Amino acid sequence: MREIEQRGLYYDELETEVRYVHRPGRTLTEADNVLFTTLTMNTQSLHLDAAWAATQPFGQRLVNSMLTLSTLVGASVAQLTQGTIVANLGFAEVAFPHPMFHGDTLYSSTVVLEKRPSASRPGQGVVTFEHRGHNQDGVLVARAVRSALVWTRAAHEASATTAGGEPGAGARDAVGQEGAPS
Repeated sequence: MREIEQRGLYYDELETEVRYVHRPGRTLTEADNVLFTTLTMNTQSLHLDAAWAATQPFGQRLVNSMLTLSTLVGASVAQLTQGTIVANLGFAEVAFPHPMFHGDTLYSSTVVLEKRPSASRPGQGVVTFEHRGHNQDGVLVARAVRSALVWTRAAHEASATTAGGEPGAGARDAVGQEGAPS
């Protein structure tokens, strides 16, 4: 029987000027917000104190923007980078033009802004993603531009053969040893 393993896209498969729409959306609940906020030791009253937040400009608690960002990027993983990413290189821009409230649903999409082969890591490429999140009303609530190091298919398959195991097994050991990819 033929097997198909869910994975992200390799560097060679990612296309610029294509919008990758990630589904399902994710409704962010009060429980999600309180757990994330306390887990990350963020004691901001805007996220935890309903009475105090009611006296502030939005009149209610806000979903922690770091939860929004994490969910925004996380929604792209299965479609774009699951098993094909080497490392997240960083964020160039992050903006939250409108707040998320308990019960709002985040719908995410990603555009590949640019990509280039890595100058120092053959078989890998640097991809710049623009992630956008809209709420259930279509209002833009988050935007993030990030760069990631992504495998080419041939190099990833070769590294699996060399490591004698799953794709990327050999590469995982090498990522932290050579410093930051370029």
